[in-house]
Amino acid sequence: MASRTASKDVITLKGSAAIVSEFFEESFVKVKKYGLPMLLTQNEEVKSYIASITSQLSEWLDAGKLQRIVLVIMSKATSEVLERWNFSIETDAEVVEKGVIREKSDKEIMREIQAIMRQIASSITYLPCFDEQCVFDVLAYTDTDVAVPFTWIESDAKLIKNPQMVKLHSFDTKANSQGGYNGFLQG
Repeated sequence: MASRTASKDVITLKGSAAIVSEFFEESFVKVKKYGLPMLLTQNEEVKSYIASITSQLSEWLDAGKLQRIVLVIMSKATSEVLERWNFSIETDAEVVEKGVIREKSDKEIMREIQAIMRQIASSITYLPCFDEQCVFDVLAYTDTDVAVPFTWIESDAKLIKNPQMVKLHSFDTKANSQGGYNGFLQG
């Protein structure tokens, strides 16, 4: 005969949904980017941090000096690297140095970016779920002759020992091509 046990630690589905909804409503705003629905942070500190990073990355990218961008997700408590999203960048030197114009429609570039964004969004189906607080960092790999702002610091590569690897789609613009992969710890 089955019996039921009452517990004070149980969160009902209705309670869980309310907690999750409150978190997303307070932390993110839903927008449409690249023709896809996305959640963007509303946290001003995070927005400011990301704006300063993207500003510098754009400068290096426009100059043809950026080789790779890596997004690292780490344990806040131990600094162990849990995920490492690697995006390699190849710059067409003729476009940067000589102003050569390559023919490629914005629509085609957008379609390639959408494919990558869909792949990243679908990665939740295979990535492990972490039961700890996490932080992120952005690593930029540049040419050696690049002046690095004082706000950026040298870092180790933040590699994962024996990672599971997933190759991401690639895309190219009129001046750069990008390919990537995700490395993560198996949960």
